[in-house]
Amino acid sequence: MKKRTKKVLEEEEEALCCCEYVNRHGERSHVAACCCDCEDLDDACDRFLKREPQKPESLSQVAEVVTDRIRVPWLWGGARKLELSIIPPLILLPALLHLAAVHFMLGLVVLTALPGLVLWYYYFTHRKKGRTLFFLSLALFSLAYMYYLFITEVLPRGDVGLLQVVVVSVGVVLTLLALIHTKREPGIVRPNQEAVHSTVTYYTPLADRDPSLNGGRQDVTMTASSWMGSSEQAEVEVKESSRKNWCTVCRVVRPPRAGHCRICGVCVLRLDHHCVWINSCVGQANHRSFLLTLGLFLLTSLYGISLVLQSVCPRQNLLTALLYCPGVYNQYSTALCFTCAWYSSIVTGGLLHLLVMQVINVSYNVTEREARIALREKTARSAFWGLVVDTGVYSRGFRGNWSEFMTMGDKLSPPSPADLVALVDDCKHRE
Repeated sequence: MKKRTKKVLEEEEEALCCCEYVNRHGERSHVAACCCDCEDLDDACDRFLKREPQKPESLSQVAEVVTDRIRVPWLWGGARKLELSIIPPLILLPALLHLAAVHFMLGLVVLTALPGLVLWYYYFTHRKKGRTLFFLSLALFSLAYMYYLFITEVLPRGDVGLLQVVVVSVGVVLTLLALIHTKREPGIVRPNQEAVHSTVTYYTPLADRDPSLNGGRQDVTMTASSWMGSSEQAEVEVKESSRKNWCTVCRVVRPPRAGHCRICGVCVLRLDHHCVWINSCVGQANHRSFLLTLGLFLLTSLYGISLVLQSVCPRQNLLTALLYCPGVYNQYSTALCFTCAWYSSIVTGGLLHLLVMQVINVSYNVTEREARIALREKTARSAFWGLVVDTGVYSRGFRGNWSEFMTMGDKLSPPSPADLVALVDDCKHRE
């Protein structure tokens, strides 16, 4: 292993051309040789032709070889690996939308089956806890393709003015900028071993009401100076604990409300959930920009859908045009625009539901992770078929919860022990 690592480092020191790369065996290769020296694939083909049973690991090995060899030439650092999950949306989405525009019944079948296939793939990948770029690719390509069809199909019809095109374009750009900002940093818990000298365990009724706090015990780290100078020392029981709130994967002590994401493999401050549509966690640092991204996308999408329906169904009311638009399938261009409006409406409806859930959770100061755990442990009040979940642990009222949410991105450091004791006292007074 050391020899292989040394070999990789030596080869990386040499300048790679745009079509060269270092493969998974640490050897220098070229994109033109993607079909050469593939022993795993040759062995699988030989067994298939000879009607012999395949080895249990043969398919996974062939998939690893294919994934490693599909590269895109790059000017700096050699050819880059291309994630295979990016490709299907680029091919299937245009093909299915054009097929749905041929006839009304085909459109009904496609627009019904497409969300079902996406949901099936979501549950399939979610069960394996694997990371995929399929949903991010589908989201970005859907936005880009809808905008492309808006410019090439709707704009030439003459029903859309220049100002309306500018508004849609600005909305698309702002959505992409907000998405880029959301993907930067969710608020990863960083290890800080230099200032850690002891572990303080707070035994409080708070843990009974918050199942995510280490099964009845809330552990935080303290520096020697803050431990000696803490005025609340008499209110807590201090002892060395062998069972810390310790993440064995990240090797960090998780502060309250932090959680470990098994897909990203990191601990995130105030973890809300892992969003497959942005291929990133939503946590303390990017939760506000995540809601901003959803809001911008929904506003842009609703405005774009209204413009399309006004163009292809000018005699119908906007609220009924999606359900009844006579003669829309007489021309393929109008049928394609109508189909894309329906597809955009389905996507908008799903994201609107997500935004409503997020706004409700913020209003009650509960994360999606905490709500899911509380419902499973039956320690929370729920209403409206589970849409509203109130754990009653961190809520400070509607205004206080939104005030904390709007300012929490500026507090990326874990809370101090004094803050935790203040939180415990506050909960005691509430009880």
